Amino acid sequence: MTATISLPDYRSLTRIRRLGRHLAEVLQADFVLRLWNDETIPLGPQPNTDLAVAIRSPEAITRLLRRPRLATVIELLASGDLDIVGGTLLDLAARRGATSRGLARRLDKWLVARTLLPFLLGPSRGGSKGSHAYDGRQVAGATSQRDDKALVQFHYDLSNAFYTLFLDPAMQYSCAYFPDAGADLSAAQQAKLDMICRKLRLRPGDRFLDIGCGWGGLICHAAHKYNVQAHGVTLSDAQYEYAREKIAQSGLQGRVMVELKDYRALSGEYDRIASIGMFEHVGRDNHAAYFAKLHDLLRPRGVMLHHAITRPAKRSERAFHRKRPEYAAVVNYIFPGAELDHIGNTLANLERGGFEVHDVEAWREHYGRTTRVWCQRLYANREAAAQEVGEAKTRLWLLYLAGVALAFERGSLGIFQTVATRRARGPSGLPATRADLYPDGV
Repeated sequence: MTATISLPDYRSLTRIRRLGRHLAEVLQADFVLRLWNDETIPLGPQPNTDLAVAIRSPEAITRLLRRPRLATVIELLASGDLDIVGGTLLDLAARRGATSRGLARRLDKWLVARTLLPFLLGPSRGGSKGSHAYDGRQVAGATSQRDDKALVQFHYDLSNAFYTLFLDPAMQYSCAYFPDAGADLSAAQQAKLDMICRKLRLRPGDRFLDIGCGWGGLICHAAHKYNVQAHGVTLSDAQYEYAREKIAQSGLQGRVMVELKDYRALSGEYDRIASIGMFEHVGRDNHAAYFAKLHDLLRPRGVMLHHAITRPAKRSERAFHRKRPEYAAVVNYIFPGAELDHIGNTLANLERGGFEVHDVEAWREHYGRTTRVWCQRLYANREAAAQEVGEAKTRLWLLYLAGVALAFERGSLGIFQTVATRRARGPSGLPATRADLYPDGV
């Protein structure tokens, strides 16, 4: 029995084919467009068919035309109405063909309009599957009116098992350090942990604090290898339970402590403090209070390592505060409440907060490689991920990891490690050169 196609659907497919031929001339891409009837349309002269952008229904085009925003694309990808088949955004970027610059000028706008107008007027489910964005308060300047723990848990309490699918065995969810081209993720994360400890100049017996300690990798590494008294804090229930178990299994009780606690509730004095990938959650309006708190916790001439993602500075602070759609999407769907600083502002606030800055090192390309590997590992384990967090979350995370990998590789995101001490008169107490950081020349 031969399946019949309704007249409206036949006309829709005919229009899409015509537009597809034009797009192939303009894009010169090495992948195809797959339609809701499983037909494929080349988007380049002789594209491979192993990679495709799939449109699962005509309603997906209608929704996108009625709300032409990045958020609509993200929701369609999360629901599966749009899909990347045979790879990730990284693969599309590698095989996209012609540059996107000036793409609008090269398109036949009359052909585009004639093709898409019937879809604009067509029926739509209107996004009835709901949004996957965070729906709570995110305002950074009103910490008493937002739930910081809920913001953190939206991201980190998905499932410990989910994170094991793409992280290294030490569960390091921050930029790895690749000492050579052949280093794998596990070796690079161990190199990162050791580099942090060397930059902090950890010594036996030091009181060491890790703010936002994650799954406990750094505090356990520092205690085991450098014989310090380590203390970590997190707001994630899942991370806290994992870290407690890790400490017990490693036999580090009495030398390592982890607490489910806000850093603002800490007291006491520490010789060394690390803040690794936590500053992004603080919010720019809270930076001065953040550095003031760390200043209070650190002894005079104690050493702090500040490790944070940045955006490039703009011509004015007002321009910097404007969020590009892709940045806003990451905040809303992945990291609610997060804000990135630029390195100049961070350094100024460190100095205003009573710190002396000694060393600033850029790790941008290391993070590009790290996030690319994470994306590849998650894609390889996507079926197991869907079992843990659902298909929608898995698709969103693949999009997120691929997007940030491209952003680091292209330079629209950066990351810096900054070594500072609590300012005091006289010598800093730090070595005069960096030689001690690179005992093996790397």
